[in-house]
Amino acid sequence: MIKEKTVKLGVCPIGKFVFSHEDAKIQKQLIYNKLNELKVDYVDIESVLEDGLVREHNHVEPIVKYFKEQKIDALFVPHCNFGTESAVGMIARQLGLPTLLWGPRDAAPMEDGTRLRDSLCGMFASSKVLYKLGVDYSYIENCTVEDNQFKEGLDKFLRAVSTAKYLKQSKIGQIGTRIDFFWCTICNESELLEKFGVQVLPFDMVDYISDIRKLADRNRSLYRAEIKDDSFIFDISGIDEEGVIKSLAMRDVLFEYAEKYNIDAWSIQSFMSIQESIGDGIGIGEAYVQERMPIAAESDIHGAISSIILEAAAKGNGPSFFPEFTVRHPENDNSVLLWHAAAAASLRDPKIKKIPLAPPWILASLPATSLQFNFKPGDVTVCRFDGDRGEYRLGTGEGKMIDGPKTRESYGWMEVPDWPSWERKLMEGPYPHHCSCIYGHEADVLEEATKFIPNLTVQRFDK
Repeated sequence: MIKEKTVKLGVCPIGKFVFSHEDAKIQKQLIYNKLNELKVDYVDIESVLEDGLVREHNHVEPIVKYFKEQKIDALFVPHCNFGTESAVGMIARQLGLPTLLWGPRDAAPMEDGTRLRDSLCGMFASSKVLYKLGVDYSYIENCTVEDNQFKEGLDKFLRAVSTAKYLKQSKIGQIGTRIDFFWCTICNESELLEKFGVQVLPFDMVDYISDIRKLADRNRSLYRAEIKDDSFIFDISGIDEEGVIKSLAMRDVLFEYAEKYNIDAWSIQSFMSIQESIGDGIGIGEAYVQERMPIAAESDIHGAISSIILEAAAKGNGPSFFPEFTVRHPENDNSVLLWHAAAAASLRDPKIKKIPLAPPWILASLPATSLQFNFKPGDVTVCRFDGDRGEYRLGTGEGKMIDGPKTRESYGWMEVPDWPSWERKLMEGPYPHHCSCIYGHEADVLEEATKFIPNLTVQRFDK
């Protein structure tokens, strides 16, 4: 099941023997007050150093030891009056964690011309040392703790760290093998484990279908009651109820597997055998699952990773969905159809009260498994993790869902400022037609996250 995406931040205030020590302590407390206000999960060093400020190089060893004991996920080194750059560099390097650099905006010189602190200057010195030592770091521009830049920069950093952290811990459940004629979803499972720590756990298709049928028989009366409840949002008139029952059982089997095996996302074969074995309604079960955890259709393991990354960056801000780029808008040169998605029903246009089902129009011989709805309007972020020949890239960009011609299945028309530029990057990169999407603005966080994910580079489709 989807893990709680929290980050424990180690806060290591930095000072120096020059400049005002008393003012540095004041700045330190202002920082802690703001972190408490923002409800950040953090560990301070008050119990390690008498004044809670690193001011000498010999402070490195006790701080590193303490933070390792606390099992922090990231390091924050606010420069409270200047900065002991050698200590900053070695603490960060020995911890080997994503590091955030920031210092409070310096006050005007006093009447006699002296200054209480030169935090910005100290940040420049420390950034050089972090770079020299190969530390992966971000920084927030020099500002006060009350400025929006501080809140937004801290939030972006924490979400970027969360994204990197959960990619390394992720486990994908694979239902069925790759569809034979989908060469674009061929991937190197061994490399994913070696380079990113991503595990792929295959499930036998025969066992999966058997478990669905057993659960459908056991819970038949409960599923029938669910179908008849007024809250059931799917229009199943003309649909075989037995298939819908099995679809609800499929939902619960996937949740049971996820709980038992600690699965973060699913890669599912999609057709033909699953649909033929379950019958009508399979899209209903997938829609329920998609509300709580991602499903990448058509055996796309890289697609499942894309969704894990995107949902981690969004920090629980709505479910992702998994469409594909298909056709350009017939009249709008900067709009493209996102179609055929594994998508949660909550993402439908709010005007749709009941969602009908129909057979896939390009595979009309199959049962009525596809939900028929268009997506709600709003800003969206696109994400695609992919790679070949040992090189991996994260492509991302932002657009908005707009009105467009009606088509079949789940769909939406996305508009971007320059679609031809997107198209060229998608064609020339390591990307297929599949992508992961989520409502909101997450591309900057995804770009930041790649700083902390070895073996992964970023490409912005919208820049």
